[in-house]
Amino acid sequence: MFWNFKNVKQEDGSNLIELRIEGEIIDDGDAWIYDWFGEPHASPSAFRNQLAEHKGKDITVWIDSPGGSVWAGAAIYNALKEHDGKVIAKIDSMAFSAASVIAMSADEIHMSPTSMMMIHNPLGGAWGEAKDLRKVADILDTVKETIVNAYVLKTGLDADAIWDLMSDETWMSANKAIKDGFADVMMYQDEPIQVTNLAPVNFNRKAITNSNKHTLDVIKKMQNKQVLDNLSLELDLL
Repeated sequence: MFWNFKNVKQEDGSNLIELRIEGEIIDDGDAWIYDWFGEPHASPSAFRNQLAEHKGKDITVWIDSPGGSVWAGAAIYNALKEHDGKVIAKIDSMAFSAASVIAMSADEIHMSPTSMMMIHNPLGGAWGEAKDLRKVADILDTVKETIVNAYVLKTGLDADAIWDLMSDETWMSANKAIKDGFADVMMYQDEPIQVTNLAPVNFNRKAITNSNKHTLDVIKKMQNKQVLDNLSLELDLL
């Protein structure tokens, strides 16, 4: 696991718990692979167990992650939502995809002036008959709806607007994220920075590579796993 809970002494003498979420957001079953290669990651079960040791305490969550598994991201989101202390998320450099969903769990979201947030559609792969592929497309739409819920709860934007932003694969600076309600505060400043052109940036996701996921895919292909019902489905948010 690649997060670190630590006690930070504040000026009033109280302790604030800080933790870092770095690297890919992965399912519990894949954690051993990342441990083996020493790759940064966060998985839900171990995260929940450590979070439970800090009940009732205010927590600052530093996020520096390209995203990962939609299921793992949802589990970490729920764990932080259920935490009975105040949660502040601080975006270090990136909160992409599933990592941005985790950020939505916080009571406040602070972004570094050099950080970015990215939201996009869930991805999936399938093998089977035409009806199987159509079913996977329906599943992806349902998964997208669950992600939209998290963004709507935080931003107050219309669900259709969020749907379109995800379809466009939207990349946001701190200014843009704050303007649209995805974040609350830009760190390290006393007065808001006024920027006139706050249009979101869209990229072709095929141009964005993820070496960690590639490594994991290669390892999985080497493993002799039985295909269930002639359908192999892997849902993730990169």
